Amino acid sequence: MPGHPHYVPERRSGVVPRRTPGRAGAGSIADMTRTPPTARKALLTLHLVTSLGWLGADLVLLTLGVAVLRGADPDIVYPVAALVGTALFAPLSVVVWVVGVLSALLTPWGLLRHRWVLVKLLITTVMVLLVLFLLTPNLRAAGELGAALPPGDRADLVIAPTVSTSLMVVATVLSTYKPWGRLRRATPPPRRRATVTGRTGG
Repeated sequence: MPGHPHYVPERRSGVVPRRTPGRAGAGSIADMTRTPPTARKALLTLHLVTSLGWLGADLVLLTLGVAVLRGADPDIVYPVAALVGTALFAPLSVVVWVVGVLSALLTPWGLLRHRWVLVKLLITTVMVLLVLFLLTPNLRAAGELGAALPPGDRADLVIAPTVSTSLMVVATVLSTYKPWGRLRRATPPPRRRATVTGRTGG
């Protein structure tokens, strides 16, 4: 009863939940505090700039390849394409991949939490490998051979940038629409037993 030295006021629900401070499920808003907003914006800006530069260099290579097929002098065009490929396109490919991975790891999206992030990572990884180990050597060979480059290899220097540009567009769409949801659901923190407080008679 009230006034009794051992009286404990009754709570309406009879249950007092205990909260665990500092715990939050994966992918929650609390994850956003891991990286300061200024750093996240700087990382996003770097990601956009390098990606746009990569796309621009790819379109330049595509334009040069088409120009040769339309009658431009290969002895002039292919050395330029080789220079763009080796000095700009290949280094940008690596930078875009690294910045993309950092953007995933240091933001709430994570690297292996969402399907669209994983698919985009796979697309970018395949593109980087093709650029470094297939397209760049072909561009160097084209720059050295010029007009002596076989017609089949000339067509490859148009097909490769076309495929690469298409994959970049797909990656951009994934970044914009973010489809397919999560790879795994956030795991809520384990619940602790509630403390039940009853009346103490007196």
